[in-house]
Amino acid sequence: MAAAARARVAHLLRQLQRAACQCPTHSHTYSQAPGFAPSGKTTDYAFEMAVSNIRYGAGVTKEVGMDLKNMGAKNVCLMTDKNLSQLPPVQMVMDSLVKNGINFKVYDNVRVEPTDRSFMEAIEFVKRGAFDAYVAVGGGSTMDTCKAANLYASSPHSDFLDYVNAPIGKGKPVSVPLKPLIAVPTTSGTGSETTGVAIFDYEHLKVKTGIASRAIKPTLGLIDPMHTLHMPDQVVANSGFDVLCHALESYTALPYHMRSPCPSNPITRPAYQGSNPISDIWAVHALRIVAKYLKSHGMSYPISGLVKTYKAKDYNVDHPLVPHGLSVVLTSPAVFTFTAQMSPERHLETAEILGREKLKRKRHYALLAPAVGRGYFREGADTRTARIPDAGPILADTLRKFLFDLDVDDGLAAIGYSRADIPALVKGTLPQERVTKLAPRPQSEEDLSDLFEASMKLY
Repeated sequence: MAAAARARVAHLLRQLQRAACQCPTHSHTYSQAPGFAPSGKTTDYAFEMAVSNIRYGAGVTKEVGMDLKNMGAKNVCLMTDKNLSQLPPVQMVMDSLVKNGINFKVYDNVRVEPTDRSFMEAIEFVKRGAFDAYVAVGGGSTMDTCKAANLYASSPHSDFLDYVNAPIGKGKPVSVPLKPLIAVPTTSGTGSETTGVAIFDYEHLKVKTGIASRAIKPTLGLIDPMHTLHMPDQVVANSGFDVLCHALESYTALPYHMRSPCPSNPITRPAYQGSNPISDIWAVHALRIVAKYLKSHGMSYPISGLVKTYKAKDYNVDHPLVPHGLSVVLTSPAVFTFTAQMSPERHLETAEILGREKLKRKRHYALLAPAVGRGYFREGADTRTARIPDAGPILADTLRKFLFDLDVDDGLAAIGYSRADIPALVKGTLPQERVTKLAPRPQSEEDLSDLFEASMKLY
């Protein structure tokens, strides 16, 4: 009887499985129980959105003083850079703090594209200040610097490399409580206001690395679209490139249920977990926005970190600088050609989205100015008759056309790199497993070398 009952149960389970909902959430496209991965290798079976609270609205920055007052803050560090310290976003924050009786000190020595040295300078400042809350006003550089300062001020006896990602640092888990941090981003693209990640150049090795822990994520992000009006044109463009590449990488990343190893404890689940049904929605929407409105990531780190003399237009800095968004986008045609064979349908879909919006713009401008419309805009990608093996080249060509129209530098050679730099660029990419392991296709050192070679010239 027992055997017959088990057989009936097994039969019913098989029927339920066949009748189950086939949407992304319930189907085996994304859903997989622990321990049932192909070839016996245990992969993850869940994803988690461990992000900051977010408040969005034009003018929402004026609420920051009230938020700090509600938190009981008495002594606040306002962190920014020297350029922004003279602009309306910072003034708006200071006005709100004064209005609400919040005592604060300003640290405006944040370095655009921070280094371990600039992180440590900020850390020393906040250790002396005994702050009980932080406000970061700026782009990813400011928010990341503030996260690091908050962490090490809260763990004053830790060595700097204790919390830095392995293999460069020790990658120790953060177990100390941190002070509240409110992030007020002034650029798009970075997403640093929502994440527990702080990125910097480690000068000794000339590579980018970072700290990754949900413990350092901001308490609150105030997203005020009015701040983007104060960005120079090229800063807007490079921020948009960051949005573009983040969206492409997110949508084509290794699915979360294929990422290994499966964490033994949910606290160790990484910040970057792979594509999933929720991030897919936002990634596709972001692509549509970028394609429509911007007339307009592991390999990018050594490009920024090994910069020689290049200084990006519209960035008022005293050091060579390749903005992160630019460093990402210059390798994107080669990278997505390489990854396409693992998820060709998704690569074709993104090419179609970018091409469709481009075609809409072409028709719009042709109606407004026929003479311009006939010759200036090139057709977007038509993927209706595309073959699966052509997915990579189609997306790469779509990206090149997009970047060409936005007058982006013609590859790595245009910003000062040569083939002689490729070994150093590859070496700088190897430690970035936090992001490169989520690429849908594994890459060898030879593969990376070929990708940098292909990115020397775009057009």
